[in-house]
Amino acid sequence: MSDTTVLDVREIIPRERHPRIFDLFDGLAPGEAFELVNDHDPRPLRYQFEAERNGAFSWDYLEEGPETWRVRIGRQAG
Repeated sequence: MSDTTVLDVREIIPRERHPRIFDLFDGLAPGEAFELVNDHDPRPLRYQFEAERNGAFSWDYLEEGPETWRVRIGRQAG
């Protein structure tokens, strides 16, 4: 099966979530990805990615609520 890293932020205090997510993203090699699990639509996080890492990431919803949201966030190759 897949060895994709899963980051479940539901039990992380809110102020620590985005820094952890960006640390994980910044450690990815081009073409790698991780799966984010959250209890709400992480749309504000996507806006932050667009502002701070525009063109460097991919964003694919795997599950869209209503209780669990899963997003595959990848580092673009090249």
